[in-house]
Amino acid sequence: MEYTVIIERDEDGYLVGSVPSLKGCHTQGRSMDELMERIREAVLLCLEVQGDEASESLELVGIQRLVV
Repeated sequence: MEYTVIIERDEDGYLVGSVPSLKGCHTQGRSMDELMERIREAVLLCLEVQGDEASESLELVGIQRLVV
């Protein structure tokens, strides 16, 4: 299975990753390697807990930055 991971940096410098197609699937890490290892674990846990109902069929279209 393949999932899109959205990655942001918080005010403390941590990388925060979330998987929009899996409800509640997010984690953080100090480095990209640590984040990807942890997000893989989070995905597997979400799939285990939520079962067949875990995944929504969302397709990433793009990301835009809006300045207000």
